[in-house]
Amino acid sequence: MDLSGEYKIPAPKQRVWECLNDPEILKKSIKGCQTLDKISDNEFTAKVKAKIGPVSANFTGSVNLKDIDPPNSYTIEGQGKGGAAGFAKGSAKINLSENEDKTTTLTYSGKSQVGGKIAQLGSRLIGGAVKNTADDFFNNFCSLVSDTDVLQDTPNTNDETADKSKNDVVKYSMPYWGWITSLIMLILLIVFFFS
Repeated sequence: MDLSGEYKIPAPKQRVWECLNDPEILKKSIKGCQTLDKISDNEFTAKVKAKIGPVSANFTGSVNLKDIDPPNSYTIEGQGKGGAAGFAKGSAKINLSENEDKTTTLTYSGKSQVGGKIAQLGSRLIGGAVKNTADDFFNNFCSLVSDTDVLQDTPNTNDETADKSKNDVVKYSMPYWGWITSLIMLILLIVFFFS
């Protein structure tokens, strides 16, 4: 499946880049993230508990970064497994561009594949879950990136940070298949830093 999306993040590009490469910020941004470990400068592993419709599973996976051009872009390649719930794998190109108002536009495009029970749920159910997962991640991420106190020592408060910054993210609509693919990418992002 092909996927693409765009988010406006209320912070300068350099700060967004640094946060996208900070395991603690990413862990706090990902709903259900149990662990997120940086294995090397270009490799991460994670465990995430996720529920999509009637399917609930603990996903484990790994993500590798390639074609790194700090602070502008990189390519994420990864895979995640959720036992009987299924698997996700894919890659995405992430691009950052700074706007005149010192905000950053993050765009992504890529391909992904899902299998197992998750793939059997149907695009409508998966699409809704992907939309919510993406919105939760970017709401939490935007709140953490724009709040220096949170960046320092605040514990993981996904629900509170999501409520605080609901209006900070500019959302763009995409078709259900795009949300399905985005879910896969978030799972990969969870593994790296899209569940």
